[in-house]
Amino acid sequence: MKRTLVITAAIVPLAALIPVSGSSASTTTAASTATTCSTISIKAPQGARVDSLSAVDKPGGTVDVPPNPPFPSGPVAGVPAYCEVTVQLSHPGAGDHVKTVVWLPKTGWNGRFQALGGSGYFAGEFGIPWANAVKAGYAVASTDAGVGPSGFTADPWALKDGEVNQALLKNFASRSVHELSIVGKAVTNQYYGRAAAYSYWTGCSTGGRQGYLEAQQHPDDFDGILAQSPAVNWDRWTVGAIWPAVVMNQEKTYPTACVFAEFTKAAVQACDAKDGVLNGVIDQPQNCTWAPDRLIGKTVLCDGKPVEITAADARVVRKIWDGPRGYYGLTRGTPFDGLATTQAAEPHAVPFIVPDSWVRNFLKLDPAYDTSKLTYAQFAKLFRQSQAQYNRVIGSDNPDLSAFQRSGGKLLSWHGLSDSLIPALGTVDYRKRVERELGGSARVNDFYRLFLAPGAGHCGGGITPTDPLTSLVTWVEKGEAPKTLPAATADGAEQRDLCAYPKVSQYVGHGDPRVATSYRCS
Repeated sequence: MKRTLVITAAIVPLAALIPVSGSSASTTTAASTATTCSTISIKAPQGARVDSLSAVDKPGGTVDVPPNPPFPSGPVAGVPAYCEVTVQLSHPGAGDHVKTVVWLPKTGWNGRFQALGGSGYFAGEFGIPWANAVKAGYAVASTDAGVGPSGFTADPWALKDGEVNQALLKNFASRSVHELSIVGKAVTNQYYGRAAAYSYWTGCSTGGRQGYLEAQQHPDDFDGILAQSPAVNWDRWTVGAIWPAVVMNQEKTYPTACVFAEFTKAAVQACDAKDGVLNGVIDQPQNCTWAPDRLIGKTVLCDGKPVEITAADARVVRKIWDGPRGYYGLTRGTPFDGLATTQAAEPHAVPFIVPDSWVRNFLKLDPAYDTSKLTYAQFAKLFRQSQAQYNRVIGSDNPDLSAFQRSGGKLLSWHGLSDSLIPALGTVDYRKRVERELGGSARVNDFYRLFLAPGAGHCGGGITPTDPLTSLVTWVEKGEAPKTLPAATADGAEQRDLCAYPKVSQYVGHGDPRVATSYRCS
């Protein structure tokens, strides 16, 4: 597939500055590179300026990845020697400083470029997956979008002089990912003397949202996009996700973790068998309608003390499961522990930090705003405000993927049906809207496939895909669309082949339910 780089004439030579798997692409060694690490230069993407560039040879071996939550850290052995290129970009009038880093293996390059997405308000990944990608032969890159390591809160950068920092929001939403593609592929081309044969995007959560937005807005950037647990519908999700806390605070009822767990357990017991096998998982939770009122009056032991479940507890659970108007609640069987925590000293519920930061900064323009005081009416107003102000900026939910389809790109996505942070039903709804836009499921399956993982959590936990990138590479490079994604628990004790939507994995009626061969797609 042809990929076009849009660049300006400004070039910054280094001398003038102050100091994953697959086998179909050919490999390149250091001896065949056209440029040494120390002589790399880069042209600025259109509308940007290169402020600095450094390129350093790294010895490889065991790379110790420092702690950078939420990304995994620790030693990664067997990493080949590589060239590390760091490019600092800025945009006139924006006052930003965007860091893009590229790692290029000196030997064993597989001919591919891979960009890594972020999480929360991290725009990029700089953890263990980075080293593993180089180890697998990829030229790999990521960006901080100029927002730095802000983690799960946008507080350090969201506001400037009391107003939304529109330049950094634009970077975080879309601009920096597009520029990452341009810079990363240009550096790769220069270092190896030829362009990457294929370019891939990989990301989960925020990284998944970034992948969807790339397909929507910049369809020529990547040949293949792996978007996992995507935060699509960002403008709605960032307000909808505080709903559980709003419900508890407005109802002045704060079920303990133990009581919440009892509701989850009861829902699983009621609906587990509907898929034909008792395995502790609700395979199609959207079809489970078990009523929480059935637990009223039941006594459970919490920390060794008897607690009676009340009608107020059941009412809170019902509202959380139903979700707010215009968005999605938790599916039955999904843990309640992701979206809200309760403070015992002064009883109130605190929302998950990512949406809490969005409301405080981007909607109320007040980092000190207390979201625990929101009424139902105020919540509804903020929900509409977020849609009106930010859908076009960061909604990431435009169903028109026709340009991506024409470009020959492939979008592979999976989402856990027990994701307690970002509801999988939002991803399902997006997929349905794409089908309506582009003429039905069969046409969409030619370039966009969604896999739902029963019982799986956010970006992992439960039975999740074991190597979805390889499935994407095979699809892009060999034209073999994945009908299933092999999945397993972390310890490998349970396996299942996830089915391409709208098909679901169905127990065949016999065999070990922990083995993939006991299921079929129907």
